[in-house]
Amino acid sequence: MEALRLKRVREQLDGSGLDGLFITNAYNRRYLTGFTGTAGYVLITKEKALLFTDFRYTKQAAEQAKAYEIVQHAIKPTESILEAMQSLGVKKLGFEKNGVTFGAYTAYQEQFPGIELVPTENIVEKLRGIKDEKELGYIRKAVEITEAAFEHILGFMKPGVSERDVSAELEYFMRKNGAASSAYASIVASGERSALPHGLASDKLLAANEFVTLDFGANYEGYCSDLTRTVFIGTPTEKHKELYSIVLEANRATLSGLKPGMSGKDGDSLARDIIAGYGYGENFGHGLGHAFGLEIHEPARLSQQSKDILQPGMVITVEPGIYIPGFGGVRIEDDIVVTETGIEVLTKSNKELIVL
Repeated sequence: MEALRLKRVREQLDGSGLDGLFITNAYNRRYLTGFTGTAGYVLITKEKALLFTDFRYTKQAAEQAKAYEIVQHAIKPTESILEAMQSLGVKKLGFEKNGVTFGAYTAYQEQFPGIELVPTENIVEKLRGIKDEKELGYIRKAVEITEAAFEHILGFMKPGVSERDVSAELEYFMRKNGAASSAYASIVASGERSALPHGLASDKLLAANEFVTLDFGANYEGYCSDLTRTVFIGTPTEKHKELYSIVLEANRATLSGLKPGMSGKDGDSLARDIIAGYGYGENFGHGLGHAFGLEIHEPARLSQQSKDILQPGMVITVEPGIYIPGFGGVRIEDDIVVTETGIEVLTKSNKELIVL
């Protein structure tokens, strides 16, 4: 698999005028090489593929990165990287402009004399956007763990339990059931705080007659899941029911309408037009969804500005919401994979209003 990914990167280099590509982004390094260590640099040319790491990881790198020549770099890594580039005749070097700080860039200018540094953008990220079957298998497992955690937490939540305790219980359950960690800091927002789209868990205690928004995911073999469900504790008012039904309608309409070839903007409109039609357009202030995989947020988007085109193999969230300050909010999020003919919904958890 890594050899195929390496081949695709080299195809990107053809005609670019670049002699090599320098990879410093940790997610891109893992994707291209299979190496899961925390330190390393990748240099790809038309003839060579080198993975530089330190003495802690050379054995691991040799076992995981079969398509790469492993180089134990010097105490100063750039010395070994420069030596390799000089031996390979690299004069124009592409680097990942979105992952290199200005400080690192100026250091490379000094430490790579005679090498022209050329910024590149999303070369590897675009490849990562289309998931293969192995990647989809990891994501499916992450979704499975996440949905089991959701079922578990329904029996844990009750008035008097803190949001922070709910978050901790989710993390513990997912780890106990195979996750390496949470995919991101879990959102647990109850009552008026549910109007905060990214309301991280606080010391607030759950109380009767309020929404609780849960937004969380698992990390399994490096791959993420992303699930949001909003539940209710107590007796919902007609206003609570109205908001929930609108968001659910928007979620379902989007899942019915998404298809390959559609733009991210048109996908976003599937939900936004419904929410706006009920008079809550100003209360839906974020994009409808985002791609994910090794990272919880990857480049492709469903949003009002998105020019991305949905392609088979993309894995994206669908997460419409309505947020009313001083009252509360609702978000319902599913994970989908784009197929040749439509989409497959990966998340299966109940979306009807759950009242605890």
